[in-house]
Amino acid sequence: MNKLIYADNAATTPMSKSVLDAMMPYLTSEFGNPSSLHKAGATTKKALAEARETVCKYLGATHSDEIIFTSGGTEADNLALKGYMLGRSRKGNHIITTKIEHPAILDTCEFLEKCDFEVTYLDVDDKGLISLDDLKNAITPKTSLVSIMAANNEIGTIQPLKEIGEICRENGILFHTDAVQAIGHIAINVTEMNIDMLSLSGHKINGPKGAGVLYARRGLHLEPVIHGGGQEKNKRSGTENVANIIGIAKAIEDSVSNMDNHMTYVKGLRDRLVDGIMEIPYTHYTGHPEKRLGGTASFVFEAIEGEGLLLLLDMNGICCSTGSACATGSLDPSHVLMAIGLKHEVAHGSLRLTLGYQNTEEEVDYIIEKVKFAVDRLRQMSPVWEKLRDNVK
Repeated sequence: MNKLIYADNAATTPMSKSVLDAMMPYLTSEFGNPSSLHKAGATTKKALAEARETVCKYLGATHSDEIIFTSGGTEADNLALKGYMLGRSRKGNHIITTKIEHPAILDTCEFLEKCDFEVTYLDVDDKGLISLDDLKNAITPKTSLVSIMAANNEIGTIQPLKEIGEICRENGILFHTDAVQAIGHIAINVTEMNIDMLSLSGHKINGPKGAGVLYARRGLHLEPVIHGGGQEKNKRSGTENVANIIGIAKAIEDSVSNMDNHMTYVKGLRDRLVDGIMEIPYTHYTGHPEKRLGGTASFVFEAIEGEGLLLLLDMNGICCSTGSACATGSLDPSHVLMAIGLKHEVAHGSLRLTLGYQNTEEEVDYIIEKVKFAVDRLRQMSPVWEKLRDNVK
């Protein structure tokens, strides 16, 4: 197979033609500043309002002014946590999150700890799920905010959002979820699930990079993280990136509208991929076997290094990852894999393959073939493998 095979959709996705078509007028002829009072500004201001209505509809929100456009999921996470905890409406200085969150949450919590806030990091089980009892037990009179991701970016495990929302609502605590990996993959309704704030990103759903959304329930006071001209109802200053906002609104509409068909197809590809790769001895399929994202297949291979595996697969035209793209370059094993109980030396042999609706069965079969080849080649050079292979025979 000569073409490049892209199996790293959790890192980013190719922009769809429908999204690009929707953006093009605002990259060319419709370039007005939405804050301007002339006709060119009025045109883009109207487009922004329509995009806000679209996002509101597909998230199950009640009011379009609950939608704040940002530069991406990271900024949305920062605005949610810093904005609320540094604002005047919080009831205490305690935050609850998990040990497997994205760095955008973990690093923000670390910053808030330096500002004298208290953070509880919940454990997860060996499949990546939190315990609802642990959540209940962690709540104190000072707890103001719970931030738990909808689905993990490395192992794909989906958390029980509705149950978490109910616990938070019963205790008068705000619930934020980082849904960057989840939108368009699982059904999410912020009203039905008692979600007070939700973050998402355009480039994970075949939309543009540099576009994100924070849903923040009406009535919440968020201290701005970016100060300036007062755009986005004074919650996120800066001239709006109209083209990207149009693009992310279209991407959300397309991904949610087509979710059932796309996910049925993608899950079939993933199951085919898992069946083939799990034929390799001393291979572990990480994450929850059922409660996981449809396109995410994450593995750990004993007696190899994930970086070597990644390079061999790249040489064979396969784009994939050893974990989160946001942690690339780190020599430390994944904090997610460590949190689910894997040994340090085993966690180094990780591989994340994330499929999208553009992938094919032919590509999946090629990936299986090349993963088997690469693992075998790396193990032949591994002294650790010598201690294991006799057990395989």
